[in-house]
Amino acid sequence: MNLIFDVMKILLIEDELDLAEAIRTSLEKELFLVEHASDFASALEKVSLYEYDCILLDIMLPGGSGMDILAKMKKKQGGENVIIISAKDSLDDKLEGLDLGADDYLTKPFHIAELNARIKAVFRRKNLQGSNLIEIKNTIVDLNERECKVDGKLIELNRKEFDILNYFLLNKNRLITKNALAEHVWGDHIDQADNFDFIYYQIKNLRKKLQTSNAQIEIQSVYGVGYKLTEL
Repeated sequence: MNLIFDVMKILLIEDELDLAEAIRTSLEKELFLVEHASDFASALEKVSLYEYDCILLDIMLPGGSGMDILAKMKKKQGGENVIIISAKDSLDDKLEGLDLGADDYLTKPFHIAELNARIKAVFRRKNLQGSNLIEIKNTIVDLNERECKVDGKLIELNRKEFDILNYFLLNKNRLITKNALAEHVWGDHIDQADNFDFIYYQIKNLRKKLQTSNAQIEIQSVYGVGYKLTEL
């Protein structure tokens, strides 16, 4: 069975461009959204400005150490969902990384399939307590099969509708700004957008499908700010 966590947004911090491209290509085949930083300064900027479901962090970077980035993240938000990928295999490095809040430490060279498995394990452990199902009231989303069911009946969702619903379910009762939603679901491609009309259309269609299926959840608009998913 192929496990797909399409909604996951990943930051890859890696200066070896060939390796970074190989990792990015593999993860995008799994339908992850992948952003890339190849040096200390750009990586620090991204982790300071944006939020990610998982960060793949190399230790040795042009301009600085990945450990310093991890330390700054720990001060800011705990450094959660970080997997260190490094050629350094010393016990001291592993202990330091884990002490600074990293969830895992993978030594180069490694198989991309193993990296994929560790990313998904981190996601399940942090967000779903090990489960692949998100269930709220009469609505269940199966991340394995990329299916949404209401009262046991399958609801047909396109790829982006599924991504959006998944994101809302993981952030139930939290205000989601339009910027955060667009950035999370569309990734780097959001920079090419002139406005948020595409979000409005996807939300409109998703709401209609939820209402038609009598789902006991609702996506509410917060005027001028964004959206919030609540139970009915």
